[in-house]
Amino acid sequence: MQDSALSDTDEDPEDEAETGETGAVEYPGTVVPDLHPDQIASDFDLAREYPDDTEYIDLIHLKIQSLEDLNLGRFPKLEALCLRQNLIESVGGVRDLPVDTLEELDFYDNRINHLSSQLNRLVRLKNLDLSFNKIKNIKNIDRLVGLENLYFVQNKISEIKNLRTLKSLKNLELGGNRLAAILPEMLHLPSIEQLWLGKNKIARLENLDNLACLRVLSIQSNRLTRIEGLDKLVNLEELYLSHNGIERIENLEHNANLTVLDVTSNRLTHLSGLAHLKKLTDFWCSYNQISSFNEITEQLGLLPDLDTVYFEGNPVQLTNPTAYRRKLRLCLGDSLAKIDATYVRT
Repeated sequence: MQDSALSDTDEDPEDEAETGETGAVEYPGTVVPDLHPDQIASDFDLAREYPDDTEYIDLIHLKIQSLEDLNLGRFPKLEALCLRQNLIESVGGVRDLPVDTLEELDFYDNRINHLSSQLNRLVRLKNLDLSFNKIKNIKNIDRLVGLENLYFVQNKISEIKNLRTLKSLKNLELGGNRLAAILPEMLHLPSIEQLWLGKNKIARLENLDNLACLRVLSIQSNRLTRIEGLDKLVNLEELYLSHNGIERIENLEHNANLTVLDVTSNRLTHLSGLAHLKKLTDFWCSYNQISSFNEITEQLGLLPDLDTVYFEGNPVQLTNPTAYRRKLRLCLGDSLAKIDATYVRT
């Protein structure tokens, strides 16, 4: 029975498509839309070949415009639906999908600008991908309490909100949006293991204290100037901070489980705060202003598992182009296997 609280007309003026846009997204890897598509006469024909007891439907890059025309209601056992790289603007048609079986829904690279409340019917969903669309607001997914993986990469989202009920969420991807801050909403997601926030406008690391399960944090290409707010992330293993304005490596005293640290393309002039990271295997520090081999030895030389380092584009490399790799090997011990993508040990 259809939930009377769910409506097809719950449009928000803020979700309306912006005028003067072609629909092309601005993120690497996406397919540029065909602005004059040779449309298929009937979307219904695309799903006709699937038997009624189908559990997985994969309809990629077929210029589909309407979910309703696919007659999805005849698949009562459907567990996964993939509709990547089509021309879908509305997800209201998910009302026809089976509530009791559907676990995976993929709308990557379409033209969706509004999340219909019909999404909230799909309470067994574990994986939902809405990346590469034109969505401005996160909403109408608060009843999807079993979600484990949620992808909103490259949309137009300006706030992290309406997620606090998703207590099972393990992986949240919001890269390539318009986020200016990590809002307190994140404090209500203690199960998160991976958080991807690259290519936004975030100026501070904050509101992460409750994410005790977090293993991977990526906040590349933002507006950070300090490493802070990570004290409670004792299980953090991978930290990606490249392409920011960070001037000093600091405040990692409680992150002893780090294995990967990426500070590429920041404003570092010295190395510090690294010597205690005994589990570190990868340190990526290209395109900073590191000039001292002595600092490299002091901070990294006694790390027993250090396998890979990147210092390309720093004064240590630019002023010592011939002796650079030999000096790094002397600084960093027998565990070192790779320098700037070049293997130095077989």
